[in-house]
Formats: sequence, C-alpha cells, structure tokens
Amino acid sequence: MKKLMLKALRQHAEGHIAKHVTNVEVYMANAVGVGEHSDLLETVEKELAIIAEYHDQLEVLEKYFENDSVH
Repeated sequence: MKKLMLKALRQHAEGHIAKHVTNVEVYMANAVGVGEHSDLLETVEKELAIIAEYHDQLEVLEKYFENDSVH
C-alpha cells in the first residue's frame, strides 16, 4: 500500500510540474498571443512558484519516504 501511495503522490506532482512547465514554454514562445496575461513576467513567476512547490514535494517524498533509512 505504501508503494502505491508514494507512486501516486509522485505521479501527481510530476504531472503538475509537466503542466506548468508547458505553460511557461507556451508563454515564452507565444507572448503576443496571451492577451489575458498583461504582465507576462508576473504570470511566469507564478507558474515557477507552482513548479517549485511540486518539486519540493518530490524532494520530501524522496528524502523522508522513498528510502528505508530512518530520519
């Protein structure tokens, strides 16, 4: 059960990272076509913050739950 939960948590975080990385790539490649985002850099910063949040979750999973050492 633990392995399934860890796998699901990891995949959830990785999926969100992929989604928000794609958003940043789209904003950078098509800045003119993103009319509802008048402050493009602020929008990208928000996406980066979300990526960092999920990246941090992955690091916590790896450090505290995915190996058998005691912390």
